[in-house]
Amino acid sequence: MSETGSGPRPLVTVDVVIFALRQGDLQVLLVRRRQWPYAGMWAIPGGFVGPDEPLEAAAVRKLAEETGLTDVYLEQLYTFGRPDRDPRDRVITVAYFAVVPAGRIVPRAAEDGEHVRWWSIYHLPPLAFDHADILHYALTRLRYKLEYTAVGFELLPETFTLSELQTAYEIVLGEKLDKRNFRRKILSAGVIEPSGGRRSGEGRPARLYRYREDAVAEVKARRLFP
Repeated sequence: MSETGSGPRPLVTVDVVIFALRQGDLQVLLVRRRQWPYAGMWAIPGGFVGPDEPLEAAAVRKLAEETGLTDVYLEQLYTFGRPDRDPRDRVITVAYFAVVPAGRIVPRAAEDGEHVRWWSIYHLPPLAFDHADILHYALTRLRYKLEYTAVGFELLPETFTLSELQTAYEIVLGEKLDKRNFRRKILSAGVIEPSGGRRSGEGRPARLYRYREDAVAEVKARRLFP
């Protein structure tokens, strides 16, 4: 681009990585493209940013188009701008990631996708553009956020047992956690409280917890896990 601003300008898109815990797995929502380039391949939901549209508004719009949701945890992830990442033109994408409870989502294809489905983040199909790199970065960021903040609670329903919470952490982190150590650390972090209910099942009903609305999200000075 020239200093006067009269030269060619790159196009800008947003891509929204949508994570959910489903079927005992960490899954991501993908769209199968029906247009060139990469027709028939799977991709992260996204699209071009309008000329007068703020970046986050574009990300919220794409999230709503693909899931019907607007009130979810959404965070800017990274900007990807490799010159050859899109064969159509010089396209810079600003990636976001959303963390949502699976029960709240009814996926629906937008106009640029012919099919929408969940895929395990650990078993992905061949992806369009540089979306494999974006998903790898998103998983790394999610793991980091899980260890330092309360973002993991966004993956769970409003109330949950400690066992369900530990399972969620293990799925995302990709490793087993010591039960006694996990419970000690999560309870001492002060981010959950008993909801007053219990989950019935085999054996003694398990106490239900919920995320404290007034809890400080950032866990200072130390990692929670491992």
